[in-house]
Amino acid sequence: MSRHVETWQLRAQFAVGLSQMYGAEVPAYHTLVDVTSEVNSTFVGAEQRLGSLERVTAERHGAIRVGTASELAQVADLFSAFGMYPVGYYDLREATSPVPVVSTAFRPIDPDELACNPFRVFTSMLATADRRFFDADLRARVQAFLAQRRLFDPALIARARQIATAGGCSTEDADEFVAAAVSAFALSREPIDLPWYQELSAVSAVAADIAGVGTTHINHLTPRVLDIDELHRAMAARGIAMIDDIQGPPRTDGPQVLLRQTSFRALAEPRRFRSADGSVTDGTLRVRFGEVEQRGVALTPLGRQRFDAAMSSPDPAAVWEQHFPATDAKLAAAGLAYYRGGDPAEPVVYEDFLPASAAGIFRSNLDSDASTTEGPDDSDYSRQWMAGQIGHHIHDPYELYEKVACP
Repeated sequence: MSRHVETWQLRAQFAVGLSQMYGAEVPAYHTLVDVTSEVNSTFVGAEQRLGSLERVTAERHGAIRVGTASELAQVADLFSAFGMYPVGYYDLREATSPVPVVSTAFRPIDPDELACNPFRVFTSMLATADRRFFDADLRARVQAFLAQRRLFDPALIARARQIATAGGCSTEDADEFVAAAVSAFALSREPIDLPWYQELSAVSAVAADIAGVGTTHINHLTPRVLDIDELHRAMAARGIAMIDDIQGPPRTDGPQVLLRQTSFRALAEPRRFRSADGSVTDGTLRVRFGEVEQRGVALTPLGRQRFDAAMSSPDPAAVWEQHFPATDAKLAAAGLAYYRGGDPAEPVVYEDFLPASAAGIFRSNLDSDASTTEGPDDSDYSRQWMAGQIGHHIHDPYELYEKVACP
């Protein structure tokens, strides 16, 4: 008799499948995971309060990019089968290094589900309606290109909806469904239209990665590490080129807050290109990179105001103590961070993302900035717009943290 596979088990199986596939496509990812495990085994005693070693070791976040709201809606339906729901709205167009995308993150929202498996996928959609990046002619051609492609088999999306409604499926169905879901994010080996890709690259390398190809793919997978500074040093010691900076808050002697991220630099991956005359040649692209993250305690809205003030300084580390006390007890007493039941011994781990850090990681792995023109943004992108387009409620992260801290 076939057993019932629960939603979290499907999610765990999906994360493992993506990790295996991505590791085969980007071998340096295996090195990143190995070094992360070594660092975690060394530092787990000091950071046990931020999650068990089993959870930290299993944790990954992925990143994908799509071109249209209808594609994003299909992603939302697909991920709902894995108990992953949209949380937060991120506008990377407003970052210091603007990227022409708006994003959400699909993740578990229940604390027990997060404890079972916290896999999440940061998902970006190309902002074609923003005329600062796309003039009318290019926008029409991009939209026409995106309209004729099919990222996901309709049967896969229909099955995902059924599994989401049922809260799981049989073992046999699970293996087939997860394999199909994983393969939907494999890197295509089809030749890329070189003139089209180059035209989009002049706007943004991210725009080219989204709308210059006929498929989507995992852009990066991100293990969680307990000491990101040590990880950065250990990776460099193995001869792997890391980006210069760690994105997010500075390292401090007090409680770690929110999220710190870094990555190894995007590698030149072999791709095939079709020229205007129809000939196909071999080449390379630098698009995908190996990201790693260190998560801290989630901040309240007041804490985020303090965080933004500190990060606006030329040297956030130098002014950090002016904005944040040095202990969990004082963070909790000042209402700056979330703790379970108000007990500073049990911080609520930050489960979400920082748009400035995401844009910083993107920018550090690109050869040039996005090309923009002056003028107002008259596009209608917002959390409410996105929720209406995908047919799923987009959860407010603060509301989720409040429920955990004050159940």
